[in-house]
Amino acid sequence: MPRLEDEAFEKSFAQFCEVKGCVGVGNGLDALMLSLKALGIKAGDEVIVPSNTYIATALAVTYVGAKPVFVEPDIRTFNINPEKIEDAITEKTKAIMPVHLYGQPCEMDPIMEIAKKYHLYVVEDCAQAHGATYKGKKIGSFGDAAGFSFYPGKNLGALGDAGAAISNDMELLAKIRALGNYGSDYKYHHIYQGNNSRLDEMQAAFLAAKLPHLEKMNCERRRIASRYLNGINNPNVVLPYVIDDVSPVWHIFAIRSNRRDELEKYLNENEIGTNKHYPIPMHLQECYKDLGFKKGDFPIAEEISNTELSLPMYYGMKDEEVDYVIDKINQFK
Repeated sequence: MPRLEDEAFEKSFAQFCEVKGCVGVGNGLDALMLSLKALGIKAGDEVIVPSNTYIATALAVTYVGAKPVFVEPDIRTFNINPEKIEDAITEKTKAIMPVHLYGQPCEMDPIMEIAKKYHLYVVEDCAQAHGATYKGKKIGSFGDAAGFSFYPGKNLGALGDAGAAISNDMELLAKIRALGNYGSDYKYHHIYQGNNSRLDEMQAAFLAAKLPHLEKMNCERRRIASRYLNGINNPNVVLPYVIDDVSPVWHIFAIRSNRRDELEKYLNENEIGTNKHYPIPMHLQECYKDLGFKKGDFPIAEEISNTELSLPMYYGMKDEEVDYVIDKINQFK
């Protein structure tokens, strides 16, 4: 069956991400899982992931039979703290999976240095960071592979579930493509025990039509974020911190407050929608109770889960709406 729309989008997205190639898959979770699988990560292996992220990051590790090893974030940026990674490395560690959470790039230089020192793979989780840059270089282009989600709510969103894996290693991408196509390199010839995870033609066509507008939409998110950062001034609110030499894409504008629930109720009563990313940290999720963690084991992730609140952030948000959010937060006592 011809894949003209898929092929066109894959080529365009690889160029956008400044890498050699792209493989469209069914969703962002599959992009990460298939990347790990293609790299040979398997049962008995360990993969380092941040303790503060969406559950899909850890599930990708679990689905290949490996163990997710949680490392605490820098509470200022919400992203994995490179200074804590080495302490988590064991003889079973095979990869690091940094997550560019909320559209904020991780500190990739120290992460890549650690990976090189210990001969570890790096698989970037870019599900929320389409177009973000670190020191002028697109995220997703640092590691051995990277996974993207095109869920409709993402900065680059499809009509439904969709995802992609990118890499500068074309042999790795060929393996990812085969693994996502029942392990088949050509029809009815199966070289791997694969999965069924392909980007369908309609989603690819929709994404290809939106991709040329992504940078414009990201710039607007940056403008809104700048207005929040410069306008919000309330001692009850901690604003997100942006490290030097990065350009976030602000998929989510996350603040913190020790009075989070009161602030959320107050904003909702004033017709300002909010969300919490994420109210239960991964190590306390029931699905990972077999790892044996308890409350207090990852206090920074727990602090973020208890205090984070996401403000309205979307392309097309009007200046008066941004001003209204700022004013209401500043009036919160």
